[in-house]
Amino acid sequence: MMIHDITSLAGKYKTRKRIGRGHGSGQGQQAGRGHKGSGSRSGYSAPAAFEGGQMPYFRRMPKFGFTNAQFKVRFFIVNLGDIVAHPDFAKGGTINAETLIKAGLLRDTSRDLKILGDLGEAETLGIKLDITASRVTDSARKHVLEAWGSINETGTRRDMVRGIDRNSDDRSPKNLTKKLRRGKSKKK
Repeated sequence: MMIHDITSLAGKYKTRKRIGRGHGSGQGQQAGRGHKGSGSRSGYSAPAAFEGGQMPYFRRMPKFGFTNAQFKVRFFIVNLGDIVAHPDFAKGGTINAETLIKAGLLRDTSRDLKILGDLGEAETLGIKLDITASRVTDSARKHVLEAWGSINETGTRRDMVRGIDRNSDDRSPKNLTKKLRRGKSKKK
């Protein structure tokens, strides 16, 4: 057989190893199961992390602390400089997730959109942009408003739960939870 004779079917019909068929087969005697014990009996199965009865590794590891990682808000970020440099927005226009996806600056709407204020080499924003996004940084807001544009921050789900109006000057949460008030004395 030559190397060019080997095809995808070459290993398809390999015969299984027949164990427990005598000394001459090479897999006789205990048939790879060792001596005695539950592992040598039929019907034996052990969990993947079983370590022979000693305390498993994952139970020996110290467990402590708490993390909010699963509640982290993830954004797709786009710089003002990238928007201005794109030919679709060279003369200004409406900026939202749909128009950025159409222009190829955003992948999809699976995450919230955040606009950053980096203009790249330019010092000022020379065009009027009407931005609708979940978040807009203060530097981006400054550049857009100086160019007579408009900004509508819709906020994230977390902002809505906490009662934060992203378009107002006061962005403190209005819906304080019991957890935030815990420890304070009640007013009588």
